[in-house]
Amino acid sequence: MSITRLFTAAAVAAALVAVTATPVQAATNDPLSDKQWGLRQIRAEQAWATSTGAGVVIAVVDTGVDLSHPDLSAKLVPGATFVGCGPTSCGNGDWRGPNGAADAGDEHGTHVAGIAAAATGNGIGVAGVAPDAKVMPIKVLEAGSGSFADIAAGIRYAADHGAKVINLSLGALPGSQALTLTGLESDATAAIAYAQTKGVAVIAAAGNETAPLCDTPAWEAGALCVTATDRNEVKAWYSNLGVKADLKAVAAPGGAGLVNCDDDVWSSVPVGAGAGGCGQGDYDAYAGTSMATPAVSGVAALLFAQGRSLANVYSVLMSTARTPVLGLRGVYSPLYGWGIVDAQAAVAAPRA
Repeated sequence: MSITRLFTAAAVAAALVAVTATPVQAATNDPLSDKQWGLRQIRAEQAWATSTGAGVVIAVVDTGVDLSHPDLSAKLVPGATFVGCGPTSCGNGDWRGPNGAADAGDEHGTHVAGIAAAATGNGIGVAGVAPDAKVMPIKVLEAGSGSFADIAAGIRYAADHGAKVINLSLGALPGSQALTLTGLESDATAAIAYAQTKGVAVIAAAGNETAPLCDTPAWEAGALCVTATDRNEVKAWYSNLGVKADLKAVAAPGGAGLVNCDDDVWSSVPVGAGAGGCGQGDYDAYAGTSMATPAVSGVAALLFAQGRSLANVYSVLMSTARTPVLGLRGVYSPLYGWGIVDAQAAVAAPRA
C-alpha cells in the first residue's frame, strides 16, 4: 500500500500560469497562514470561537512525524512505529524509522499532522485546523509504502491509546477494494470496525488516481472518504470521486497539483526538508487527497471537543457540508460526496 500524495514540482509550476486570488488577512500571527486558503475554504477560523479541539487526540497513521518540529513538538502525545515490527511497536512514531534513515516520502506524515493541528498563534509557520488538539504520531509506512497488517496495527494502537480521530492519508491502488470485498484482505477492515466500537472516527483519503471509487481503506464501512478540491472549490483533477457503498464521503481542500506552490496546501515538513521549489526550510506546499483528509480530521476534532458522539460527528460532517457554487447542504454528488466540510456550520449544529 502506498501513500496518496502529490508534490508540486518546480519545473511544472514554472511552466504554468497561476490564477492569483486576492489575499485575505489571516486571523492568526502564523507567518504562512495568509497562504492557507484551505482554512478559509472550510471556514475553520470562524469555528474557533466555539471549539478549538481541546482535549482531543488525532492519530496520524502515516510515515511518522518529526518529533522535534517547532510547530508540532508541543502538540504530541506518545506514538508508535509499526514498520516491520509485527503487532508490537518498535518505535515512537518518529519519521525516521527503524533504519534511522530519512527515506524519500517520509516527510508526508509531518505535513499531514501540521494541517490537522499545528500550533496556532505561536508566530511561526502555519496554523492547524484544530489549534488545541493533540497529535499521536504512528508510523506504518516507510519510503512511501507499507502493509495492510502494519496499518491495521497502527489503527488498533490509536483506538486503544486515547485517539478520537484516526487520519489515514494513504490508500491502496484502485481495484484493491476487491481484496476486502472478497475477504482476501481483512486486517484493515477489521481494524476500522474495531475503532468504531471504541467511538473513534476514521477519516481516509479517496486517492489520487482520478478513479471513480474511493480507494481502500477509505472504501471500508465505517471510514469517511475525503475527496480533494482546489482553491476555487473545483474538484481537483487528480482526486478520485467520493463514491463508496455507504456514501460516506465529503470534500476538503487538497490543492491544484499543477499550478504553483500557493495553489497547493502549505504545512510543516521535517526540519530542513523543505524542497527547493516551494520549501521554506521547515515548511512546504503539497497537493493531494492526503492533504484534504487532515482538514476533515481537524474539523472532526473540533466536534469531538464539544462532547459529541461518533455517530453525531459523522452525521454533522456530512449534513453541514456545502456543495460548491450552489451552496446546498444535504445533497450528495460523486464529485464532492456530501460537499466541502464547513467547520463553522458543523460546530453550530445540534449535538443530538
